[in-house]
Amino acid sequence: MVERLVAWGIANSAGFVFKTLLEELARVNLDKYTQKFFSETLQYLLSGVQISQQQTLEIAFGQALKEFLSLVQQELEDADLSEAELKQYVKPLQQFIQHEIVLIELGKPFLVDAATNASSLEAIWDELKLLPLSDNFNWQILTRRYQRKVKAILQDSDELRSILNTQKLEAIQRNIKEIAAIAPDFDLIHYRREIQKAYGHLRLDSFDTSGYSYSVKLWNMFIPQNVREVNETLPQIYELPKEELERLKKSNGLEEDVDIKPEILEQYKRAYSQQTSRSVLEILELRQTYKHIVILGDPGSGKSSLLQYLTQQWAETPIEDLSSSSIPLLIELRTYMRSRDNHECRDFLEFFQQGSGFVCFLNQQQLDTLLKSGKAYVMFDGLDEVFEPNKREEAITDIIKFTNNYPLVRVLVTSRVIGYKPARLRDANFRHFMLQDLEPEQVQDFINRWHDFAFSDPLDKQRKKERLERAIQDFQAIRQLASNPLLLTMMAILNRNQELPRDRSELYNQASRVLLQQWDLEKLLINVESASIDYKDKQAMLRQVAYNMQTNKKGLSGNLIHKDALESILIKYLQNIGVHQEERIAQLIIGQLRERNFILCFLGADYYAFVHRTFLEYFCAWEFVWQFEKERNITIDSLIDDVFGKHWQDETWHEVLRLIAGMIDAKFVGKIIEYLMNLNGEEEKFINLFLAAKCFSEVRNPLIVQPEADKLFKKIQDLIKYDFPYYYDYFSEEINLVREINTQAVATVAAIWKDDPQTKTILQTRAQDDERWEVRDAAIQALASNYKDDPQTKTILQTRAQDDERWEVRDAAIQALASNYKDDPQTKTILQTRAQDDERWDVRDAAIQALASNYKDDPQTITFLQTRAQDDERWDVRDAAIQALASNYKDDPQTITILQTRAQDDEHEYVRRAAIQALASNYKDDPQTITILQTRAQDDEHGDVRRAAIEALASNYKDDPQTITILQTRARDDEDGDVRRAAIEALASNYKDDPQTIPILQTRAQDDEDGDVRRAAIEALASNYKDDPQTIPILQTRAQDDEDGDVRRAAIQALAKHFQYQPDLFNTYHHCARNDPFESKERWQTIPRRVAVEIIIKQYPHHEQTLPLLRDRAENDPDEEVREYAQKKLKQWEG
Repeated sequence: MVERLVAWGIANSAGFVFKTLLEELARVNLDKYTQKFFSETLQYLLSGVQISQQQTLEIAFGQALKEFLSLVQQELEDADLSEAELKQYVKPLQQFIQHEIVLIELGKPFLVDAATNASSLEAIWDELKLLPLSDNFNWQILTRRYQRKVKAILQDSDELRSILNTQKLEAIQRNIKEIAAIAPDFDLIHYRREIQKAYGHLRLDSFDTSGYSYSVKLWNMFIPQNVREVNETLPQIYELPKEELERLKKSNGLEEDVDIKPEILEQYKRAYSQQTSRSVLEILELRQTYKHIVILGDPGSGKSSLLQYLTQQWAETPIEDLSSSSIPLLIELRTYMRSRDNHECRDFLEFFQQGSGFVCFLNQQQLDTLLKSGKAYVMFDGLDEVFEPNKREEAITDIIKFTNNYPLVRVLVTSRVIGYKPARLRDANFRHFMLQDLEPEQVQDFINRWHDFAFSDPLDKQRKKERLERAIQDFQAIRQLASNPLLLTMMAILNRNQELPRDRSELYNQASRVLLQQWDLEKLLINVESASIDYKDKQAMLRQVAYNMQTNKKGLSGNLIHKDALESILIKYLQNIGVHQEERIAQLIIGQLRERNFILCFLGADYYAFVHRTFLEYFCAWEFVWQFEKERNITIDSLIDDVFGKHWQDETWHEVLRLIAGMIDAKFVGKIIEYLMNLNGEEEKFINLFLAAKCFSEVRNPLIVQPEADKLFKKIQDLIKYDFPYYYDYFSEEINLVREINTQAVATVAAIWKDDPQTKTILQTRAQDDERWEVRDAAIQALASNYKDDPQTKTILQTRAQDDERWEVRDAAIQALASNYKDDPQTKTILQTRAQDDERWDVRDAAIQALASNYKDDPQTITFLQTRAQDDERWDVRDAAIQALASNYKDDPQTITILQTRAQDDEHEYVRRAAIQALASNYKDDPQTITILQTRAQDDEHGDVRRAAIEALASNYKDDPQTITILQTRARDDEDGDVRRAAIEALASNYKDDPQTIPILQTRAQDDEDGDVRRAAIEALASNYKDDPQTIPILQTRAQDDEDGDVRRAAIQALAKHFQYQPDLFNTYHHCARNDPFESKERWQTIPRRVAVEIIIKQYPHHEQTLPLLRDRAENDPDEEVREYAQKKLKQWEG
C-alpha cells in the first residue's frame, strides 16, 4: 500500500483533504478500476500512444485520481469552504469516482487529444443526488485543468516526444541521409514540372474573365490565413447557431454521443474565441509538434489553395535542392475514391503509381522507401467531397492506416466543417485547426496583390482598386462576403467591368454570371443544330435544379441530386425553350459537369451537388421569386403559408427565406414579418422572431416596412428580459433556454438595429444591470464591436473589467479594452490591477497576456511579469508570466535569475518544467543552466521535470561527460517509465558507440516493467545494433512472449525491416501469425497476426507452409480484418 501511495504522490501530501479515498483504493485489487479507467484509451490504442502494463497502469490511475481530487478540492476551496465542510465531500466523492462512466471519462485524456466530458461528470453527480456543489463550481474549468495534468503524466505520443527530444529529430535526419539516393526513374524534374503545370496559377478557369487575360500565379496571390485550434469538442460548435447543431444531431451530422449543455457550449466558444489566431503557415512550420493535422473551413475558405500552395512551394525549390527537400504528395480524396472504386488501386501507394487523377505517376517501390524515411509530406484534400458516409469512413480508415504504416510522414487532411465527424482522426492523434475568415488587412493585401499582378495600366489599376476598396468599406453585405477568399476573387473580377451591387442577392446574381459565362456550352454544342444557350438559360436550369433539391425528401440539407433527376430537369427545360436533340444535349451537359468544377459538380456514384451551398440557397430562393413574380403561379398568400409557414422552424431554410425577402418587393416582406410575429414561437425558442429580424435586414428600403419593423424591434427587446413565469433550479434546462434566448436577442438587436438610437442605450443598460452574466457578456461584446467610438462604451468596459461579480464578464471586458483602447492610459492601469489583484486566476492570466502583447515596451510591464512569475498563488499564472518573460525579455538580467529560481524552487512541477525549458532554449551558454538541468534530471520529485531536464541535457550538452552518466542512471533506475524511455532514446540517439549503451537497451527491452520502455529499447536495438548477436534473439522473444501486443508488433516489424529474408526467422513469424492473442477494438488498429502474415507473404512466398497458413488464417483467424486480408491474398495466389 505504501509503495502505491508513494508512486501516486500522496504519501506526504500535506493539506490534501481527500487522501483517505486513495488510501482505501491503495489497499484493494485495482484490476477492475484500471480496466474501466483505460477502456477508451485501449480501445483506440495506436503505435504512437502506448499504455503500459498493469503496475504502471495502476500508478497512472492513482496519479490521475490524485490530480482530479486535488482539483476538486481547489474548486471547493475557491468557494471559501472550511476544512470541515470539505471533508463532507469525502463519501460523495468515493461514490462518484467508483461510477463506471466517471472512471471512463477520467481515463479519456490518456488518449492524446481526447478530453473528459465535463457535462457527463456533472450529469453523473446530479444523477447520483450527491451533496450539492458550490454555485461557482465549474466542471469545465476543472476538466480542462485535469487534461493538462494527465498530459503531464502521459507525455506519450511520438509527435510530442519528437518536439521535446530534438536528438530524435537528428536521428531521423541521419536515417534520411543513409537512405540510398533516389533511383533514376523516380523523375523529380518531371514531377516538379507537372506540379507547376497543375498548381502554378490561381485557378480562374471557372470564372468569366470577360476578354481579359488573367494568368495570376498562385505563388503571388496566396494569402496565408489564420487558424485557431479546436481542442475541446466538435468544430461545428464554434461557427454554427445552436439550432443548426440540433438539426445536425437529428440528421446524424454530428457524433451520436454529443450532448453539450448550453453553458458548456458557451465556455467552449469562449475558450476558442479567446485563442490568439495564428498564421496557418506558422503552424505548419512546427513539423514535429503538428505532424498530423486536419484543416477545417467553409466552402471557398482556401483549404485546397493552401495545399496547392504548399505543393507549389516545393516546385519552386532550385532543381539541385529537390532531392534533399521533403516531397509533397497531394491527393484529392474524391479522385482517389473513384480510382479505388474503379479497381485502379487498392491504397494510396498504388494510387500514386497507377491511379488516374494523380498529377504524375510515381514509382511505388521507391516511393515506399521515401515514405518510410519520412522524406515526404502527404496532403489529403476534400474529405467532405467523399459524399457517401460509408465511403468517407473508408477514406478515413485508409488515412489512419497510412499514418500507421509511415509514422515519420507529415500528413494534412482538409474538410469542410459542416458534417465533419472528428472522433476517428482525433483518436488517431490528428490535431484540428479551423481556418478563420480573412482579416481586413488580409483582404487589403489580396486587393493590392490582385491589382499589381492582374493590371498593366497604372491608371486603370488605381481606379479599379479604389472602387473595390470603397465597395467593401461602404456596404456591409459586400464587406461580410469579402472575408471569403473565393467570393473576394469573384468580386475582384466583377469589379473590373462594373460597380459591385450593394445587396447580397444581386451580388450572388452577378457572381453566378461570372461563373456561368465560362460554362462554355457553345463549344460543347457546336455540332448540335439549333442549340443556343446563354447564361440566362444556365441560370434558369440551376434555379430548377436547386428547386428540385429543395422539394426532395432530403431537402436543402442534402445538397444532392441524382443524374437521372438532373437529366430530366435539363431535358424538360430544353424542350420548353425549343431546343432539339434535348436528350443528347442534356447528356453532353452532364458529361461536362464531371470534368468542370464551377457551380454544380459531380460527386461520384451518379450524384451531383452545388460546389458552394451559397449558390444552392440563392438559386432555390430565386426560383421561388421567379414563380412568384414572373410566372405568377405563387401568390403572396401561398408564399407565406407554403414556403415561410412550412419552413420557418427549419434552420437550414433560413438563408433561403432571407434571400427571398431580399429579392421581392418590400411591401410583401412587411406581410411576411407580420405573419412571423403572429406565430407562437415560444416552444421553438422564438426562432420565428429571429427569422423575422433577419428578413427585415434584407429589405432594400426599410422605411416601407417601418411599422412592422418597429413592432418587431419591441418584441426582440422583450426577449432580452424573457423568463419563465415560475421558479426553476439553477441547473435546470429552463435556465439554459432562457440564457440562450436572452443572449441571441442581444446579438440580434446589435446586428440589425445598430443605427437605431435606442440600441446603444439598450446595450449599455444590459451590460451594466442585467442579472444574467451571459447577457452582460453579450452586451459588452456588442458595444465593443459596434460603438467603439462612443465614450460611454469605454467607461462601461472599464467598470465591468474591475467590478463585475462574474469573472467571465471581467475577462471579456479586459479583452475588449486591450483590443480597442490600447492607447488609453487607463487600459494599461486596469490590466495591471487585474493582473495583480483579481481573485480569479483566469482573469489575471488574461491580463498578463494582454499586457505582454500590447505593452511590451512599457517598463512597468516587465515588473508586473516578474512579480507574477514569482509571487502569484496560481501555477497557471506563474507559468504564463515565465513564458512571457522568456519570450519578450530574454536580455533583461532579472529574467534568467527568475527562471533559475523557478526551475529549482517553484512548488509546482509545470512551472519548474517551463522554467527548465526556457533556460535550455535561451540561456544554453550560461554556466548555471547545465548545473540546474543536471540537478533537476536526478533529484526533482516529479517525472515530468526530470524528463524535461534529461531531454534538454541530451539536446544541448551532449559532449559534457556528466550527461551520459545521468542518462545511463535514469534509463536504469528512474521510477518513472516515461523518464526511462526518454533516457533510452537519448542514449541510442547520441551515445550509440558507448559500450554501456547496448547492455542498458538489452536489459530494458526484456525486463522493464513498462511496455513503452520495452518497445523503445527494441526499436533502438534494431536500428542501431543490427549486427550484435543478441539483438535477433531478444527481438524474437519479445515478438512471441511479451505481454503487451504493441511491443510484440514492434518486435515483429523490427525483425522484418532490419533482418529481411532470413530463413531462420520464418518460424517466429509463423508462430505470431497463428498464435498472437491480440484482439482488435477498432478496424484501423494494426494487428500483430496481420503484420506477420503480410511479412510471410512478402518475404517467404515459396515456403511450403505459406499457402497452408494463408488458408488457415482466411478461415480461422478470430479477427475479420485478418480473415479478409488472407482471403484477398489467397484469391490472388490461387487465381
